[in-house]
Amino acid sequence: MVDVLNSERFCDLAPAQVWARLLDEDATYLCSISTMYRLLRQRHEVRERRRIARHPAHVKPELIATGPNQVWSWDITKLKGPYKWSWFHLYVILDVYSRYAVGWLVATRESATLAQQLIGACLTVENVTAGQLTIHADRGSSMTSKPVVQLLADLGVVRSHSRPHQSNDNPYSEAQFKTLKYFPTFPDRFSSLQHARAFCDRFFDYYNLEHRHSGIGLHTPADVHTGRHHAVRAHRQAVLDTAYTRHPERFPRPPAAPAIPDAAWINRPTEHEPDLSHSP
Repeated sequence: MVDVLNSERFCDLAPAQVWARLLDEDATYLCSISTMYRLLRQRHEVRERRRIARHPAHVKPELIATGPNQVWSWDITKLKGPYKWSWFHLYVILDVYSRYAVGWLVATRESATLAQQLIGACLTVENVTAGQLTIHADRGSSMTSKPVVQLLADLGVVRSHSRPHQSNDNPYSEAQFKTLKYFPTFPDRFSSLQHARAFCDRFFDYYNLEHRHSGIGLHTPADVHTGRHHAVRAHRQAVLDTAYTRHPERFPRPPAAPAIPDAAWINRPTEHEPDLSHSP
């Protein structure tokens, strides 16, 4: 019986499969299924008998940005259309360090060609040079498509991808989409593609130019992206210093204007000594 189970014909099959095929094809009964398992257990051969494809484990992405245009995060989210089961697709490219939305578009479908065009336009506008930038995304079809891969390779941009089913590997895009969908005027549905584009146009103007982001010292993404936040923080500090000078009794200690952290991380390595990380 053990020789039969380990034969070339049956070595990849479970005992129940062997038992049934012997009955059906050979009109042969050698023993019960439980006996087959007992014989295999005695020889330490009870395991997955089929040839299983084994893939290497996906490496956890570990990225650091100490300034703008070093690491971008991009993703696509769905916006409800005018009817049930109708959707528009919002593509957004976000600078991880400044949280600045360097580019976005709304389309009726998810397309590798549209993703390629958006990324290419953003790289041109931001004057990104070869070897300067890493772009991080999940493993969606547009993110791993041949047109996008070829574009990034041609321009010297490094690709990075999230592990499957690990939303924490792309926290900045996830947080930005949450800010979008919890915006006070975000509609339950968009009546048309033009409606969705008009809303996103207003939202991203607000997000980039007006929204004070807690993760970057309550500065706007545009100020951090352009470096203007240094002057803004100096002005804030001057106002706080004046207030402290006039009424020191109101403060337990001299007030300090919040500064942005030195670096932004995707999966900060635990062995890194300085604590420079901050939440998206």
